[in-house]
Amino acid sequence: MPGHKYTRETITQVTHWVPQKLFSFRVTRPAGFSFVAGQFARLGLPADDAPGAAPEIWRAYSMVSAPQHDMLEFYSIVVPGGQFTPRLARLAAGDAIYVDQSAFGFLTLDRFEPGGNLWLIATGTGLSAYLSLLQDPNTWLLFDRIILVHGVRQAAELAYRKQILDWVANGPPCPQAKSLAKLAYLPIATRETLDHTPRERITTLIASGQLETLAGCALDPAKSKVMLCGNPDMLLEARKLLSERGFAVGRRGSPGNLALENYW
Repeated sequence: MPGHKYTRETITQVTHWVPQKLFSFRVTRPAGFSFVAGQFARLGLPADDAPGAAPEIWRAYSMVSAPQHDMLEFYSIVVPGGQFTPRLARLAAGDAIYVDQSAFGFLTLDRFEPGGNLWLIATGTGLSAYLSLLQDPNTWLLFDRIILVHGVRQAAELAYRKQILDWVANGPPCPQAKSLAKLAYLPIATRETLDHTPRERITTLIASGQLETLAGCALDPAKSKVMLCGNPDMLLEARKLLSERGFAVGRRGSPGNLALENYW
């Protein structure tokens, strides 16, 4: 839209993973919109449902889709009583949504030196950024091993599980990545036993050392890089636990071995 920092795009597909709770959707990609895997976009809706009204309510969403895709995909939870997500969940293919023309965020691979093991630790819809990273060939080329940890309450909330298991079994979804990192997937549900994993919070598993046992890989700051995305309480606690073990966020001119995103 001329003169605006946003464009009006069209929803092309909606998937409801858990009715009234979890859903994903695809939208047309704005011309010239560029991003790095792991970044997020700002999506907007009008204050009411008036057709053609200007967007007034904005929320941040990590891209699920990869930079090379010709559409944008997002994953969302419905916040009961919220201004944005209940309306977003009611949209269908053909409906309009607004997309800010800029991408944001620092949950990107350039935060780290290449090599070693990459831990992608998420709760809930924090999984989104990692799905984008796992569809980017660079992720598979730059690291020796990738460990994806996804914490939820119930197994039904493990969106994209079938797709992830296919990547575990068959390798990256990007043919350009010729070789490479091996992917381990640890889905963890706190309210039911799942795939022989304990019914525990991710931070409890980090503190006890069980997460490393389950992954068959040490959380060694000399060999591992860790990304955190999800519930703010998880981020705060996990960051503290990892900091005590020698993990640190990088500073200007000095790459670290810990990166996190919190746009709640």
